Amino acid sequence: MTEHLTKETFLSKIFNYEINKEWKFLGERPCLIDFYADWCGPCKMVAPVLEELAEDFEGKLDIYKINTEEEQELASVFGIRSIPSFLFIPMEGQPQMAMGALPKETFIKAFSEVLGVDK
Repeated sequence: MTEHLTKETFLSKIFNYEINKEWKFLGERPCLIDFYADWCGPCKMVAPVLEELAEDFEGKLDIYKINTEEEQELASVFGIRSIPSFLFIPMEGQPQMAMGALPKETFIKAFSEVLGVDK
C-alpha cells in the first residue's frame, strides 16, 4: 500500500531539510517517492502500477506519494517542474530523480540497480 506524505511526515520519515543541509535519509527501508497531481493523466496511469509494486515489494521498500498541489513546498525543495516525477532513495548515498510515466519493468530495474532491492 502506498502512503501519502505531508510536509510533517516527510520531515520525520524521509529527510528533515529544515535542520540538515547535507542529505541524511531517515527511513528504515529504501523508498520511492511519487510526486503527482490529481489532474495529471500520466500520474493516474502510474498509480495502479505503484500499488502493485508496493504489494510485490512489501517489507523490502516503501512507496510514498506526494501531491504537488497540496505540498507545494516539498515540490519546490526538490525542484519538481514536471509530473509525475519519482525520487528513488537508497539507504546509503544520494537519491536519484526520474521523470515521466515509467513502465513497471523500469521501476523493478531501478529498485535493483539504484535501491539494491530485488523481489
